[in-house]
Amino acid sequence: MNIDYNILMVISGILWSITYVLVIFKGFKDKTFAMPMIAVCLNISWEFIFTFIYISPAPQIYVNIVWLLLDVLIFWQFVRFGRKEYKLSAWQFYSLFLPTLIISFLGLLVVSYTFGSYTSELIGAYTSFGINLIMSYLFIDMFFSRKSMRGQSVYIAVFKMFGTGIASIAFYLYQPIIYNFLLQFLFIGIFILDLIYTLLVLLLSKSKIHFDL
Repeated sequence: MNIDYNILMVISGILWSITYVLVIFKGFKDKTFAMPMIAVCLNISWEFIFTFIYISPAPQIYVNIVWLLLDVLIFWQFVRFGRKEYKLSAWQFYSLFLPTLIISFLGLLVVSYTFGSYTSELIGAYTSFGINLIMSYLFIDMFFSRKSMRGQSVYIAVFKMFGTGIASIAFYLYQPIIYNFLLQFLFIGIFILDLIYTLLVLLLSKSKIHFDL
């Protein structure tokens, strides 16, 4: 594998790891979850699948392990604060959350199996960028739902945008998908949504002297 590709992917992995750490920090600070429910379910499912089932090649496998460990905390954070945020009883909350988690895991497993003729790296690309597009929309939806900086920050938005942007560049330059219009659509769509979200959060926080982590 091209060393430049690996370097870009490691940088992307570091930026996304920082995003996860900021999400955890912000969630505990504001006593809420800082990642939308569907994103939580899809993320932890993807990281489990591509760590233990469709094992990613090095160095991505090591990045996946770090992400999975961080996502366990994000997962716990959602369980800890989700009921209060949604104002649901325990039965209502888990009847919403658990099916979402199961469907996310089984859906990703089926999609990954469908792309079984590809390498695990390319399977991971289709699914991870697809999840990213969904997540980018969900963060915008969370912004308008909360109408405040609770569980959100400029730093989370920026690190997420650049983490995915660098991965997009790496795949475009060094993977055999240059004519794959689906992935190109995902690259562009994610960037546009991430940019919109970053600008929204920046505009909301610009009146503050210090950005709220």
